[in-house]
Amino acid sequence: MAFLHHNIMKDADDAVLILEYKRSGQLDYLAALYQRYMNLVYGVCLRYFDEESSKDVVMQIFEELIVKLQQHEVQNFKSWLHVLTKNHCLMKLRSMKNREGKEISLDGLPVMENDSFAHHENGVNIEVHLQGMEKCLDALPEEQKRSVDLFYLKEKSYKEVADITGYDMKKVKSYIQNGKRNLKICMEQQDA
Repeated sequence: MAFLHHNIMKDADDAVLILEYKRSGQLDYLAALYQRYMNLVYGVCLRYFDEESSKDVVMQIFEELIVKLQQHEVQNFKSWLHVLTKNHCLMKLRSMKNREGKEISLDGLPVMENDSFAHHENGVNIEVHLQGMEKCLDALPEEQKRSVDLFYLKEKSYKEVADITGYDMKKVKSYIQNGKRNLKICMEQQDA
């Protein structure tokens, strides 16, 4: 019988597994879902950490997912998980720096040593990159800024953003799309 249950979970749609996990709280559903995208999560982690550290971060993200998936309405799990993973890695990198800007170890996870805490994007210092992104975010029109912040940084769904802001759902999607594009343009101008 367990074999049949395992095959059903393996073949089930992401939305079904999310619904069953939220309904029952059983980690089997979440594990089956996470297993599908573990390589994606690991690949994102490798952009920020060495192999061993990336494996540890993959497990930390699964633990974070246990709570976060219960709290959020997720329409596209793969995209949502990608954003969650990237944000987790960036926050971990940020927390790994002490006040003097030197690298330190958090939970024994060393940072990839590549030009002294450099990110793969042309060796740009991650802290400078984050500060530039914060400036660009502040420069966005208020509707775009608020929508992008809630969607990407606070990990809210389109519906949750619409409910919180009072904006129409189509407007929310437009603000997020335009805000993302404007952030990219602003960041490219800073890097030039």
